[in-house]
Amino acid sequence: MRIDKFLWAIRVYKTRSEAAEACRTGKVRIGQDLAKAAKEIKPGDTVTVSRSGITYSYKVLQLLPNRVGAAKVPEYVLDVTSPEEKEKLALQRAPSFERRDPRTGRPTKRERREIDRFKDYSGEEWL
Repeated sequence: MRIDKFLWAIRVYKTRSEAAEACRTGKVRIGQDLAKAAKEIKPGDTVTVSRSGITYSYKVLQLLPNRVGAAKVPEYVLDVTSPEEKEKLALQRAPSFERRDPRTGRPTKRERREIDRFKDYSGEEWL
């Protein structure tokens, strides 16, 4: 099975053309070798994909006849991504804003200063 078709079938990429583009730009590896879109894979291969600064690793368990539902993907591929990379993903998904209790309103000037002191923020970066 072709690597671009496999990545599309296990839902790493939305379209097969996106998977082929990732192969063309060097974001996909089979083992340690860069993979072209037409490169054939077989069970037991380790596929590494770089997306958004995170390196995902998958071990091929068996080949797919067609694209399958998300619930069936674990039958065909094993996610062997390192915990460090998963931690990067969690940091990216974390909200970039502070959460305040409901009905407390905006922070007062005094509260804002305390928040800035807590975060060790000088305010010059926003200018």
